[in-house]
Amino acid sequence: MRFTKMSGAGNDFILLNNLTEHIDHALFPSIARTLCRRHLSIGADGLMVVESPLRGGDYRMLFYNADGSAGEMCGNGARCICRYGCENGLAGETQTVETPSGVVTGRRIDRRNYRIRLTDPSVVDLSRPVGALGRLWPCSYIELGNPGLPHAAVPYPGLSGVSMDSLRPLGRALRHHPAFPKGANINFYDVTGPDQLTELTYERGVEDFTYACGTGTGSTVLALTLLGKVSGTDVAVSVPGGELRVTIDRDGDAVKAIWLTGPTNIVCEGEVRDEDLTL
Repeated sequence: MRFTKMSGAGNDFILLNNLTEHIDHALFPSIARTLCRRHLSIGADGLMVVESPLRGGDYRMLFYNADGSAGEMCGNGARCICRYGCENGLAGETQTVETPSGVVTGRRIDRRNYRIRLTDPSVVDLSRPVGALGRLWPCSYIELGNPGLPHAAVPYPGLSGVSMDSLRPLGRALRHHPAFPKGANINFYDVTGPDQLTELTYERGVEDFTYACGTGTGSTVLALTLLGKVSGTDVAVSVPGGELRVTIDRDGDAVKAIWLTGPTNIVCEGEVRDEDLTL
């Protein structure tokens, strides 16, 4: 079984091309759990699978979190898979990728940078305060696509000076809070300047902080744009794995598109030889 490992601003993925591997879909949750284990296997935040399109796209993207759960979509993963698709002849420099939550459009900026249009928001609740660890936390709740990928944007002043260890209990408590029926990816943010912010995401399915979250970054900038805290044009978001940029296209109060731009990295390619993997 051949694999490619890629990273998008520190969000890392194992990619399998099922157009050539022909693996039974029922095995993907187990494959994700095994191969995504850090120190014990290849290690990654998630597993991406290239499949044949069903609705006229260039190809289809299936996504599984590190715990084996199926994900609706992944923004940084979509940017990485667009590079894979372009460089492996699955599509041109502009491409359409089918995902469970909708069609994602991707475009090559240069060899390593890709821009995607995230799936449109299906739920936007700019004020959903949540009680956790003895206090009330202001949150904005966004779902992207249909079925929606859930995100909570939570302001946290001084975020860059806070350790992941100290913030982890709050991330875990909010991620499982009943205010979010599907659970949620928790995106802590701090606006640090005009159209600049830092962000740290506790991800559902990884059950820990990741170095970046593309859909979380898009959702956070969307909320801040609608709240009037950023312009929504080429907003720079600093994450532990680098920098992502987001632009929100609007027509008055209506959101027309969310664009996510950032780097990709091909880490390695090879053959899976993990002896703990049962197929």
